[in-house]
Amino acid sequence: MRKTSHRRTRPLPPQNLVEVQSDAIYGAFIPAPEVSAWVHEHILTEGGALYNADHGHLIEADLAFLWTNIQYVKQMNRVAGTAEMPMFRCGPWQKARQEQQLREWFGGTPDFLITLDAVYASQVSDTVWAALVEHELYHCAQALDDFGAPKFSRDGAPKFCIRGHDVEEFVGIVRRYGAGNSAGATAKLVQAAQKVPEVAQADIAKSCGTCLQLVA
Repeated sequence: MRKTSHRRTRPLPPQNLVEVQSDAIYGAFIPAPEVSAWVHEHILTEGGALYNADHGHLIEADLAFLWTNIQYVKQMNRVAGTAEMPMFRCGPWQKARQEQQLREWFGGTPDFLITLDAVYASQVSDTVWAALVEHELYHCAQALDDFGAPKFSRDGAPKFCIRGHDVEEFVGIVRRYGAGNSAGATAKLVQAAQKVPEVAQADIAKSCGTCLQLVA
């Protein structure tokens, strides 16, 4: 089994986001470049401890991460993470204000923005942490044409989109982390569930805000 060196290098949220004290910061969003670096080193780079070729298209993507301590509950589930492509469906001033915020945080508008619950991340195991982050990465997809082939721009760069699940859960997540509560929907899912997980068992689908939005 692949050595899980991520246990020694897992990034943790800033302590002032998770402390329950009168002087702690609440209602904050803080850029998390350390998470981006961890993802590239351990998941996106071949030879990384959790390398997954399924995310090959993200090597060229501008991935940005945020910590937050704002509690988010949707459909009676606590949301631990979301993935989105920043889009500005608003007036010129609102759009300019949001673009300015992203420039201040990341130097520009990223292809994908993943937001993580800092309090949740500080409490869960390394396995659940890895599953949550990779689950959000699976939502960050390369768009497909009508024939199921990957789309590219004229300059050869991948065209991106937000994707839903392969079934109730991503097949890749089941293959790597176990079926959890979502087994049995398709032959691929059953086949993946019958194999020993590549990493470990974890179930975070109900903690993903992107999933809850897609099924709403």
